[in-house]
Amino acid sequence: MILRNTLLTVFIAAAAPHAAAQSLFSGGSAVRGNANTGQATYVQSCLACHGPRLEGSPFAPALVGSSFQDHWRGKPAAELLAQMRKTMPPKGTGTVRPEAFPDLLAFLVKANEEGSGFLAKLTGPAASSATATAANTATAIVRTAPMPAAVAQRLKGLAAVTDAMLASPAEGDWLMWRRTFDSAGFSPLKQIDRRNVQRLGKAWSLVLDQSGNEITPLVHGGILFVHSGASLTAVDAASGTPLWKYEREIARASGAARQFDPSRRARVKSIAIYGHALYMPTPDGHLVALDARTGKLLWDRAINAGAAGSGLQLSSGPLAARGVVMIGVSLGLASAGGCFIVALDALTGAERWRFQTVARPGTPGGDSWNGAPIEERYGAGVWTTGSYDPTLNLAYFGVGNTYTTATLLQPRPGAGGVTSNDGLFTDATLALRPETGELVWHHQHHRRDVWDQDWAFEQTVVTLGNGPAARRAVVTGGKTAVFEAVDAATGKFLFAHDTGLSNLYASIDPATGAKINNPQLEPVPGKALLLCPSNLGARNWPATSLNPATRMLFVPLQESCTDFTWQPRGAKETASGGSDIRFTPRMRPGSDGKLGRLIALDLDSGRVAWMHRQRMPVASSLLATAGGVVFMADVDRHFGAYDQDIGALLWSTRLPAAAESSPIAFAAGNRQFIAVVSGEASHLGNYNRGLVPELGEPVTEISLQVFALPER
Repeated sequence: MILRNTLLTVFIAAAAPHAAAQSLFSGGSAVRGNANTGQATYVQSCLACHGPRLEGSPFAPALVGSSFQDHWRGKPAAELLAQMRKTMPPKGTGTVRPEAFPDLLAFLVKANEEGSGFLAKLTGPAASSATATAANTATAIVRTAPMPAAVAQRLKGLAAVTDAMLASPAEGDWLMWRRTFDSAGFSPLKQIDRRNVQRLGKAWSLVLDQSGNEITPLVHGGILFVHSGASLTAVDAASGTPLWKYEREIARASGAARQFDPSRRARVKSIAIYGHALYMPTPDGHLVALDARTGKLLWDRAINAGAAGSGLQLSSGPLAARGVVMIGVSLGLASAGGCFIVALDALTGAERWRFQTVARPGTPGGDSWNGAPIEERYGAGVWTTGSYDPTLNLAYFGVGNTYTTATLLQPRPGAGGVTSNDGLFTDATLALRPETGELVWHHQHHRRDVWDQDWAFEQTVVTLGNGPAARRAVVTGGKTAVFEAVDAATGKFLFAHDTGLSNLYASIDPATGAKINNPQLEPVPGKALLLCPSNLGARNWPATSLNPATRMLFVPLQESCTDFTWQPRGAKETASGGSDIRFTPRMRPGSDGKLGRLIALDLDSGRVAWMHRQRMPVASSLLATAGGVVFMADVDRHFGAYDQDIGALLWSTRLPAAAESSPIAFAAGNRQFIAVVSGEASHLGNYNRGLVPELGEPVTEISLQVFALPER
């Protein structure tokens, strides 16, 4: 829940309902609420963005302090209450119970009235009320639908997915987030091509449960699997006929009737299939394994994410290989020690290993955190599904930044032996052994990132060059839209390409990739600095697509800038976590208003082959196919196909909502289909819409839209 500059006049019931006390802020308006109950609601629905002590974050403003209070002092309580009910959480109105808002309001006012003494008690999950911290339990329901005998037989005989199948999937299948281990996001299907794509039309659609979108369907053996929120549905890929549906129900710890809690809104990018199992992260921080043939629950394992007040979440998808299922944990805004990658046994769900993405004191890289104890190291989230090279037997993961930047910025008296403030393993690519979690190599793309410019996105594995000079490489780009290639076996830097949308780097060493930061952007306490791009990046989680034959990388980009401000806090505040950097979005100086870009980057030459520019920011990942087209969706509900050779728009349609997701291509019944989930519910989509004020209200209904050529 993100509240934008809010506070008001209110009577508070701090300990018991209806026991009101006069608020510090007067205005003649009253709202009755229970501040303790409101605290529980805050921990569950607001903490991840606003921080454990209401201090704000890169994702949301502070809910305490002078600017918050000055904005609302003297205004009627009803005004803020109406704003909360209408707009909170963004893209998810209705997911917090209406009767909870007065309680939440009481908690916010109590925090502002009592100030530092009260806030000091809100140091993290341990400060949550019993209602918020009690463990949630869950049950599952599987619903099946009548189906043709042939379809039922196909489900029953669905082949187990092996490592070999994942390494070289059938042409018509889409078995993982970016289809193949290398995260290329490319389909070898070519029934739909440059000549006939104009004839593409709607084949079928399916309404899905509410979620944060960012969804990628999977297809195996003519069966399509799509997750949304806390459910996963199997449908006939040719017709869209539902076959079975798994629904996870979460019991409220307060003893309320067992029901799905919609406030836990997932925005997981993908699921995985391996053997006969489907692996789905759940909104309450679990990874479940389901029988792909029936939807039956095989196992359910809690991961230390999603629990009330933890500040951790599962936003990436699982990667299955070598008998394990690997997944990263993200955010870590207020979780001391930061994030991690965990591997579970694919058959049993037992934890096999855990790799901490914040280097620990006394370990390699542990001296790169400015002498800070582990309790003051935060972030290093893994936001994106990993990649894998079967030949090298290495899994690749990108890692994000820290949030409490004072840990790296401020001198620490008495921190003897400190060698750097690079902050490993933030903004790095990690190469791990799937069986053991052994770190084989790492490459830190940006040292000491205190600007929230993560390098946490897809790691595309590609062979560059030909003949004896060919070498296997990992290509990835951060929010600055600088793309780098490193050797897939060793992590050695190969080259960098700067798309020119960032002002953060003064120079990049062509031999090592080392970056010299722009000295004019060195953080100054309390001073706003113009940073391009914004904290949401010139690129973010919407993924690139690589044509392996041409080695052309298709990249979604957008212009954005922000006023960046570092707001130092006291040592005690720093130790409790939360972000100390603030962002105010701004247009890029001299912008012509065209914010969205699609470029074709030739990885062999390092040059941009062509560029398409448009007013609307990009909403989806890209999908390139062997038919010579690349598909992309924007925030104005357009879904289009572009010529891979020149970037010309060949076909476009309007979707029911913007597709903040990853489109796929698959084949069923001798037809090629293009599928994309539409629905405007992601944080990135919300930000991008804000750059284009002429857009109307967002459409949050989630649905799967499937296209094909007319049947002959």
